[in-house]
Amino acid sequence: MRVLVTGGTGLIGKTTCEHMLIKGWQVRTLDLTLLKEPDDIEHVQGDILHFDALLKAMEGCDAVIHLAALRSPTMAQASSVFQVNAAGTFNVFEAAAKTGIHRVVQASSINAYGFYYGTVEHAPRYLPVDEDHPTLTTDPYSFSKQIDESIGAYFWRRDGISSTALRFPAVLSPGYGEREDVQARRSEARQTVDDLAALPVGKRRAQMARLRKMDRAWRAGRPFDYRPNESPLTALFESAETLFRIFEFDRPNFWAALDVRDAAQSIEKSLTAAYEGAHALFINDRRNYLGYDGRALARLFFPNVRRYTADLSGPAALVSIERSRSLIGFEPEYAVASGG
Repeated sequence: MRVLVTGGTGLIGKTTCEHMLIKGWQVRTLDLTLLKEPDDIEHVQGDILHFDALLKAMEGCDAVIHLAALRSPTMAQASSVFQVNAAGTFNVFEAAAKTGIHRVVQASSINAYGFYYGTVEHAPRYLPVDEDHPTLTTDPYSFSKQIDESIGAYFWRRDGISSTALRFPAVLSPGYGEREDVQARRSEARQTVDDLAALPVGKRRAQMARLRKMDRAWRAGRPFDYRPNESPLTALFESAETLFRIFEFDRPNFWAALDVRDAAQSIEKSLTAAYEGAHALFINDRRNYLGYDGRALARLFFPNVRRYTADLSGPAALVSIERSRSLIGFEPEYAVASGG
């Protein structure tokens, strides 16, 4: 069996290519830059916006893993982010249809939910968040991923292409969580959350009101817009108080994370599992990245949520993977944080 991997040069792409080789697949990659290694992978230079190049690259393939994308609204002008991600994904599915391929796995994002990069806050209606939760995208990257998922549904209706759109969170390299600097930041964050939880109710509410006011002002300035030669996010991350960083960078992604090896195995299972249709799936560790009690995180940072659809005690994730478990048999194998 031969699979085409678009965007095989990134962290997920490289790990997935290696994983598929181990599983006995033949691997062909399509990338803007022509790679020379490894020798057991066939490398093709091409652009997902060039339809003829895609058609040629798909010749003789049995399935497609589509990972090529602009991965953040900060990487290019909004129109370019949307064009590459949405038009590129349409081209991939259209080429698959024309070459008779009936299984496509594409990388969506937790940001299809619309919170992290959004210009307005999108508080959850219930926890853990799952695929049935309404989305509210207000930035070009997240919106492009929402559209990508709809593209998969379109091609299922039109051509019977079964697909998954895997909503990856922060994807971490092996051993990332064991680095001293990462462990130090995680320890500081846990202590900060402990300190917040220990405050009297009135003071805790005042802290959250202060953070929400700061959040509204910060998002109103469109901090994730493309700004060439500027790094405002890096400066903010390095200079801001720990609690504000948690509020702005961790909370909007629900402390979700994933080891890249689990990303690769979720892609493999999406190729081989028996299912039909187009499905968006959250793919993340069963634990939250902070290794903190999930119910405590929910109550502290989403105090208006009253509906819980699962037990969040212990270091539980605030994003459900039950659908990916039932549809493709996904089960995380590598913990991204200590805590059970």
